[in-house]
Amino acid sequence: MSRALFDEMRRRMEHFRRSEQKVARFVLRNPDEVIHMRIVDLATEAKVSEPTVVRFCRALGCNGFQDFKLQLAQMLASGSQFAQFSMNDSDSVAEFSHSIFDSTVGTLLSVRDRLDNDALGRAVNALAMANRVEFYGFGASGAVAFDAQHKFFRLQISTSAYADPHMQNMSAVTLKEGDVVVAISQTGRTKALVASVRLAREAGATVIGLCPSDSPLASEVSLPLYIDVHEDTEIYTPLSSRIAHLVLIDVLAVGVAKTRGPKLAEQLKAVKKSLNTLRYPEES
Repeated sequence: MSRALFDEMRRRMEHFRRSEQKVARFVLRNPDEVIHMRIVDLATEAKVSEPTVVRFCRALGCNGFQDFKLQLAQMLASGSQFAQFSMNDSDSVAEFSHSIFDSTVGTLLSVRDRLDNDALGRAVNALAMANRVEFYGFGASGAVAFDAQHKFFRLQISTSAYADPHMQNMSAVTLKEGDVVVAISQTGRTKALVASVRLAREAGATVIGLCPSDSPLASEVSLPLYIDVHEDTEIYTPLSSRIAHLVLIDVLAVGVAKTRGPKLAEQLKAVKKSLNTLRYPEES
């Protein structure tokens, strides 16, 4: 599994039993310790039974605990071309800038490889057929929502973006069948966003969620597009999940543009041409 072992654990988190989730979380936090543990040690630390540990390992495709430890040790020893971002006080600008770029590239490739293309296709179709599209998000996800609105309004779709809970609620209750909400969250645990999504669905709207799979938001939306990115709590860690959200918005926008056909292409050319008068001409 190489580095995908961690990714697989995070992807499966919501599907694990509660006791297995305890094992997964302990392993994700303490991988260097786990490779030296006996099965009884891991069971004790995770506060589960030994059979639970075995079941957890087999759920990941391993033959048992020893096989799991071997794969974990190989992953830790080999590292990855695109490792999780980390920084030491002694790192130079060149060193930490390379780490940030590598980490972000790794995040994008990981998200790309795990995307459910069927769900992505359904999301594109829902957006292409929508009467109205609203983007909801808070904080950094709010910035992504406004970027999405900037892209989608050029696609001849009535669209808005809201990063305020009051505005989201008012928007949600005015929606109807045929309208779409795109709810964006890096954690999927923002209470106000989940509340707005519930209102939108009650009103008859389809809700697309860009969020982690093991989150309250994922269980509330109509069409989840999972973005499972482990964000370190280290204070200097860049939020690479935000970049993944932006790229997925680009994918959805291009999908809608292709679905809407040649007439929209002509409209996009006209929009681009209208901006030429606002720019200095390129030097020859």
